[in-house]
Amino acid sequence: MFLAALAVCLLAACGSSEEDTQAEGTAPAGAGSTEEPAGTAGLDYEELIIGVDDTFAPMGFLDENNELTGFDIDMANAVGEKLGIPVTFQTIEWSMKEQELNQGNIDLIWNGYSVTEERKQEVLFTNPYLDNKQVVVVMADSGIESLEDLAGKVVAAQEDSSAVEAIDSHPDLAATFGDRPEFATNDMAIMDMEAGRSDAVVADSVLLDYVISHKEDPSQYRILEEDLGSEEFAVGVRKEDTALAEAINEAFAELKEDGTAAELSIKWFGEDIVK
Repeated sequence: MFLAALAVCLLAACGSSEEDTQAEGTAPAGAGSTEEPAGTAGLDYEELIIGVDDTFAPMGFLDENNELTGFDIDMANAVGEKLGIPVTFQTIEWSMKEQELNQGNIDLIWNGYSVTEERKQEVLFTNPYLDNKQVVVVMADSGIESLEDLAGKVVAAQEDSSAVEAIDSHPDLAATFGDRPEFATNDMAIMDMEAGRSDAVVADSVLLDYVISHKEDPSQYRILEEDLGSEEFAVGVRKEDTALAEAINEAFAELKEDGTAAELSIKWFGEDIVK
């Protein structure tokens, strides 16, 4: 009886040792079959809802078939594939973007979203992926050649945009404007200038370069050589969603390494300008 009990104890000890070794070492064969896409560890999203301004060409806008397209749309889809998470785009009022994000109505702000100190107080930014400038466009026959010539003029911009922040960062210049109306979209601001009600529009160089190049007569417009400052585009995430921001950063790095980012940049900008 003593020998039988001893044999049982020895068998139990061996089984326990084998389990401990397996727990502390590599996973058993076949455990890798459920491996998640790189960068998704800790993420729990059935989909990522991305807030966009569907008038911001070439980043995200409606084409002639009323379908959402653009560089950021393509990049977001590519990132979603890397993460293994479907993405859905939701048009939002741009002036409410941070509220939409922090109230949980969207998961990301991704549409030519400029990194600013003010916005850093409300959102967590991913790594920047594109450089941009705030520039001034006027009609070619306006007689406006420099920032000084804007004195007494009506200078428009999109409300709650980085263009407004750029103007505010030049208070001495802004104080010379005759008026500075703000519009819901850049398109509306440009149309107001074309109608002769505004004299100039401050907007992103990425947007203005694309919009003017697609006008029937681009020579009717002129972008002033002096700008109102450089900035970077990044994706806005809720401050607590650090794992999501890190996963997007990893996906950006992979898209740059495998050439996808360069391919999309050339498609929309004619050259590789991705950071």
